[in-house]
Amino acid sequence: MKMSKQIKPISYLKAHAAEIVRNLGEQREPLIITQNGEAKVVIQDIESYEQGQETMALLKILALGNRQIEEGKVASAADVVKHLRKRAGNH
Repeated sequence: MKMSKQIKPISYLKAHAAEIVRNLGEQREPLIITQNGEAKVVIQDIESYEQGQETMALLKILALGNRQIEEGKVASAADVVKHLRKRAGNH
């Protein structure tokens, strides 16, 4: 993805909002909007946004798991199975 083609000034956004929305849905590439020559916002289609949020959630889960491993907060699979069987037998 060439980000340089996806950078537009805020005046372009104001003049072409409907076209931008249509293109975002088709191209699935984010659009960077500048104001006074500085990047200010990123606009993207909803599917890409949702996919990014899901990816972030998975990365947070992985990071939490890695932290628990580093802290020694782990149990072997055999111990977990024993615990679950014992627990199931009590019900």
